Amino acid sequence: MKRLFKYTISIVIAAVIAVSLWLYYPTYQIQQMKEEAAPTSAQAALSYVDYFSNVDKESLNHLAIGDSIIAGFGSENEESFVDYFSRRLEEQTGKTVVLENEGILGINSTNLNTLVQTGKFDEQIKRADLITINVGGNDILETLYQGDYKNVVANFDSMRETFIKNLTAMTDRIKKENPSATIVFLEMYNPLKPSHDLYKVADQLLPKWNVKIYEVAHKYNHSIVLETTKVINGHHLQYLAPDGVHPNALGYEALSKQMLEQLKKKPFVEAV
Repeated sequence: MKRLFKYTISIVIAAVIAVSLWLYYPTYQIQQMKEEAAPTSAQAALSYVDYFSNVDKESLNHLAIGDSIIAGFGSENEESFVDYFSRRLEEQTGKTVVLENEGILGINSTNLNTLVQTGKFDEQIKRADLITINVGGNDILETLYQGDYKNVVANFDSMRETFIKNLTAMTDRIKKENPSATIVFLEMYNPLKPSHDLYKVADQLLPKWNVKIYEVAHKYNHSIVLETTKVINGHHLQYLAPDGVHPNALGYEALSKQMLEQLKKKPFVEAV
């Protein structure tokens, strides 16, 4: 009987540890990658904004590709965070920033990757100093529309695998066309209210999605991840449009401030 009890306790403990690792290890991984990217005293002299300020060009080209977040859907003035950010970068660098916003409503990662691979953005990529990418939300929404949240949970790993293959493939293509371009990826955020039945589920799954974005950024020189979850979350619902999913004008402006803050702090160094 004692042996059976000990065996049962061991199984329970192992299950708890496994679940904890599944839920919380991605958050730990993200934090570790952020800390690895923190500047040393020797690196801190040159940030991304410093680099853009010093580059021998009168103007900077900013290409933004992706979904409705890039397009600025939900904003009362029809401007995305990339519009706000480009103006802020102009002020910081004293250079003209030419924005090419190629956001497409409803596009998923597979379709965006197809456009990148077939060369739709090649000329824009080649002349870009900065490329901002946001995609993946519609991968999840399409699965949700095919059933319910249980369908999303059941298919989460396969969705994530498809997404990361697409994101890696398009980043490979972009870096092949323009190795020196700085790329900014966006985290996926949780727009649900803390009182929502699915808030905790989404909050547990998102780090498992976002850690893969950080892993892609970690592979390439001059690639960073915009910490959207610092801006849009259950404690900052004032940044959401009436649809409860997309940012409003205040939200997009807050994202632009976060993007500039990160580019002012992050050292312009080669990836590890």
